[in-house]
Amino acid sequence: MVARDVARSFGAIHAVRDVTFDARPGRITGLVGPNGAGKTTLFLLLASLLAPDHGEIRIAGADPVADPAAARARIGWMPDALGAWDSLTALETLVTAGRLYGATRHEARQRAEELLEEVGLADHGRSPARVLSRGQKQLLGLARALVHRPSVLLLDEPASGLDPAARIALRNHLRRLADGGAAILVSSHVLSELEEMVDDAVFMAAGATVARDVGATVGRRDWRLRIAGATHSGSAPWRDEIARILPHAQVRVERRDLLLAFADETAAATGLTALVGAGVPVAVFAPAAGELENAFLDLEKGPR
Repeated sequence: MVARDVARSFGAIHAVRDVTFDARPGRITGLVGPNGAGKTTLFLLLASLLAPDHGEIRIAGADPVADPAAARARIGWMPDALGAWDSLTALETLVTAGRLYGATRHEARQRAEELLEEVGLADHGRSPARVLSRGQKQLLGLARALVHRPSVLLLDEPASGLDPAARIALRNHLRRLADGGAAILVSSHVLSELEEMVDDAVFMAAGATVARDVGATVGRRDWRLRIAGATHSGSAPWRDEIARILPHAQVRVERRDLLLAFADETAAATGLTALVGAGVPVAVFAPAAGELENAFLDLEKGPR
């Protein structure tokens, strides 16, 4: 999946103004950006539901503007809300979707039953979509996106409403699809979860893709320090001692942990060495936020 210099406006509103990225087969790419960055409009453009004002999009080689049917045959599109037919059961929803993609009735039913089993909805196949929970509707939306075995997946907040077990199952399922050669673009505001899932990341702000080195430390970064045996209020007595050992680190208490601000990873490593050398019983020492979250926070700050 390829986008080059893509733009789309609605009157005076430039929803997408300059987007360029690649989402490669066999990899899961995260789409990251604040609200209003243009992510949903971009998904609609990629799904061939909107035409760009200018720029080029290719979906597994197909041009969604010149040949939308070819592009849609390759795309599995899962919006952030299912938009199901409430009167249909989960099974009927998938059979109908399969028929719309040209499958015979027998093929569509066989594929529907297979997908219900894969996404964990086998016990709800005869349930009307209107009685499904938010999380179950999300799983049905994923199954619907997969009915025609697409080579490209567009997933907008796919884990919304899922319980922890279903989130893990979703990550594993997407990994299997990527390992099978699918190109997957996924958006989520839960960046810690997205970080566990993706191989690459595309960052958007104000309708444009922006370059961010996800692996780079951004400004002063907080590191989480947990003292062995500390309770929810047990870290506070250590604050002054840690500040004495590390006079250049900002030290704050957050429940049972201490947050230490270091200029970069080298300073953090030096600080950890000093703590251990001073006999501090360190149980946990790790970044307080993941790399995607730090890059996102840097993105919201704007140009420096």
